[in-house]
Amino acid sequence: MRLPDSSASPEPRDIRLAWGAWASAALFFFYVWILRVNPSVLVDELMAELAVGGAFVGHLSAFYFYGYAGGQIPAGILLDRFGPRRLLTVAAAVCASGAFLFSISSDATTMSLARFVIGAGAAFSLVGSIHVAGQWLPATRYAMLGGLAMGCGMAGGVIGQGPVRVAVDAWGWRPVMVAISIAGLLLAGLLWSTVRDRSRGAGGLGAVLGGLVHVASKRNNWLNAIAGLGVTGPLLGFGALWGVPYLEQVLQLERAAAAGVASMTLAGMGFGAPLTGWLSDRLSSWRVPLLIGSALSASALLVLMFAPLTVWTAGLACFALGLATSSQIVNFSFARAYNPLEYRATANGLINGVVTGAGALFQPAIGWVLDLNWDGRMQAGARIYAQADFQWAFCLLLIALAIGFCCALALRIR
Repeated sequence: MRLPDSSASPEPRDIRLAWGAWASAALFFFYVWILRVNPSVLVDELMAELAVGGAFVGHLSAFYFYGYAGGQIPAGILLDRFGPRRLLTVAAAVCASGAFLFSISSDATTMSLARFVIGAGAAFSLVGSIHVAGQWLPATRYAMLGGLAMGCGMAGGVIGQGPVRVAVDAWGWRPVMVAISIAGLLLAGLLWSTVRDRSRGAGGLGAVLGGLVHVASKRNNWLNAIAGLGVTGPLLGFGALWGVPYLEQVLQLERAAAAGVASMTLAGMGFGAPLTGWLSDRLSSWRVPLLIGSALSASALLVLMFAPLTVWTAGLACFALGLATSSQIVNFSFARAYNPLEYRATANGLINGVVTGAGALFQPAIGWVLDLNWDGRMQAGARIYAQADFQWAFCLLLIALAIGFCCALALRIR
């Protein structure tokens, strides 16, 4: 069902359709997080099969973010112009195709292409779910719904680490990737069945580019985006990739157990995102959650880097790290309050592109620093890095948090 006037109040039946559409879009974000993090549990297999080091694995994982971050602005523009139904359906099918291509790849180039394709399709997931919420559901629940969608993504990240690693140990990583691909095709069918376009934009290329120019010309949009990048860096650099081999080394754990501990980062994000969104809706505050999130994230990361760790303390620190990262959800609330209605998806695309650029930036950068300090040790064809190597590499995340904290301080609504 499509209503001509996006400002009109939906009828009760439309509300039920809206919740179903939003839930399907949030499930899409759950799915792409499974794909986003699964290289973290395949580090040894990929290094051994391709005879590469940590820098390449970081780049391979980051190809997802090249597609994802690079696709954010186009995704926002297209959602503003054409609506979410067709775009989300096609995007889910693209992700499934990329997962299948990855499953049959035997060389680094094809694997990298597959990761890029997955990321390009995934670019529509979070901004799509937020766009559906903005079109159909009450504005007073906007940040909370964004937080719930983020929580769904983090649940996918948890599934994509420990449970997926158990499945890989049982059946091998290639059959597991085929199964994930089939699930993506089923999801595409669900999105087509449930999502509807309540409104679409108008105009040609000039109108589209005018919206992008308007959003990109605002200083506050860039401060907001960089503050989000800083607080998201530890989630994507540590929690989504390098935390697993780090904890495996420091705690002397098996890969599946290390993945389970690292996934507490995503669990903390999943728990905190809806709560942070709810508080942001109630308090109409943006700077304070970002400042607190940056400080807490830095504290948790310092514990993980330098404190004596047990499985329990590492798990708690990872949970705190994810909880701190949940402050990133207010970036979208700020974008909604600061930008005109017709440009909100474009603004969200710009902000999410910069924020998730943390993965494209930090995953390979951390791998590069690890290789720079590597002492030559190998095991079963995979490089072994010392704790001190990881500590040097994770300092990049602390620098980003400091820069993001300063940007959050400078943020103003007017």
